[in-house]
Amino acid sequence: MARVKYVSNTELAETQPALNERLLKERKVPTGNIFLALANAPAILGDFLTYANAVRAADLSPKLREMAILTVGYCTNSEYEVKHHHSHGLKAGLTEAQFHAIAHFETSDLFDEQEKAVMAFAKESTLNVDVSDDVWNGVAKFLSEKQLVELSINVAWYNSGVRLMGALKIDLEEGYR
Repeated sequence: MARVKYVSNTELAETQPALNERLLKERKVPTGNIFLALANAPAILGDFLTYANAVRAADLSPKLREMAILTVGYCTNSEYEVKHHHSHGLKAGLTEAQFHAIAHFETSDLFDEQEKAVMAFAKESTLNVDVSDDVWNGVAKFLSEKQLVELSINVAWYNSGVRLMGALKIDLEEGYR
């Protein structure tokens, strides 16, 4: 059970109508529990949405981005993140088999060298914070400096998300169980 109340769209529409409209326009309907929890701090939720949109608009390929996000989810045992990004990953080009293999990507033959390098970066950044030169150099041979910054931001952003979900004990919505 969540540690804070979920602010319903109805309540948010009464107290913060522009934010509620934006939330409904920019995110899945029904609104995810993470956003309903963050609505307890409406100004931060607004900035959270802006930042999330900027992260998603990056030049990094959607498939590589989703591989990095899912790696964060698997490394942190975030069922919420993994379940929510299942459809995003498939839409970005992951196969169902790849989705399930991300947890053990190092030994899987379903990924190419670039994909493994991105996931190795996401894993090391998530588990160790500091990224070794070997892991950095492994991914840097495939990505531009702009994409390397975007990858770093994506990994950091989704690490912050899973930590919010864990601290607030965000419940996985019925449709994702």
